[in-house]
Amino acid sequence: MRLAVTGASGFCGAAVARLAADHGHDVLCLGRRPGPVGRHRAWDAARELPDLAGADAVVHLAAAVGDPRPGRRAEAAFREVNVDGTARLVRAAAGRPVVWVSSASVYRPGPYRAPVREDHPADGQRGAYGRTKAAGERLALAAGAVALRPRAVYGAGDRHLLPRLRRVVHAGRAWLPGPDVAMSLTAVENLAAACLAALEWPAGVYNIADARPYSRDEVFGRALGVPVRHVPAGAARALAAVSPTLTRYAVDQLTDGMVLELGRARAVGYRPDRTLADFRP
Repeated sequence: MRLAVTGASGFCGAAVARLAADHGHDVLCLGRRPGPVGRHRAWDAARELPDLAGADAVVHLAAAVGDPRPGRRAEAAFREVNVDGTARLVRAAAGRPVVWVSSASVYRPGPYRAPVREDHPADGQRGAYGRTKAAGERLALAAGAVALRPRAVYGAGDRHLLPRLRRVVHAGRAWLPGPDVAMSLTAVENLAAACLAALEWPAGVYNIADARPYSRDEVFGRALGVPVRHVPAGAARALAAVSPTLTRYAVDQLTDGMVLELGRARAVGYRPDRTLADFRP
């Protein structure tokens, strides 16, 4: 098919575009910059309708990402892309199959005592990213899309997760709040495979992650190659309240122990085969 991939110049979008080309699809990359394969068609998600002429289906990965300090300016900038951009995308799709890549950040903050299923409340988010992804996802689902909720996507070429992990390293150690917890991560290869498979899945929401959760301390030790030391979680949250760089959302990501339940995706054939052991930082 001719597959439109939005955000194809980004980390996740590029992985999807490459895999689609490997599978023989004619790839149309939409975004401000060209993707790694196929043809480029310029699109600014914050300002205009995408040109989907000739596309049979769409995988939508264009998004404003990050963990900005709270404020009206950041909220508006994220909304322009993640909400208004979604409205433009589904309008232009006009009945074409759409896979909309969401995020586990839409879930209500934890801590989580059991694996998180797709029916867990998607409200109460503590940052602009989670709030606007949740609002955009609602628009996509109302239009009949498949929405994928990965958590903490990692892999070669990542420009977001690994740099954030490195912020906790001081004096040759990773200083982490609270005790070790289990957490789901998503290899970018697993996400890309899910995006293509989901073109055939029934509309609705699906958690996407690696086959098994990981120990948080294991993740930091492997990704950063430094020993882990613990600090009180309460002290980290107090620091987040006054720090210009550390946010409550960032602390939550390290302490809440989010493990995604994958039963719904497995029921339609999702079989993630990449793991953290395959990753070479």
